[in-house]
Amino acid sequence: MRDDDPPRNARTHAISTSERGSFCTARCACGWAGPARRSRERARTDGAEHLAGS
Repeated sequence: MRDDDPPRNARTHAISTSERGSFCTARCACGWAGPARRSRERARTDGAEHLAGS
């Protein structure tokens, strides 16, 4: 590991949502994905909770 590399535990987090049929899922750039939800708002809340816990 070089001195200018970011720490291993520093991951990029960027939440997005995707829809498939009547379900919405929050996803993060770090690879995390929340459960499929019927409520878009609940999927967004899942993403916000992931960011808060990161």
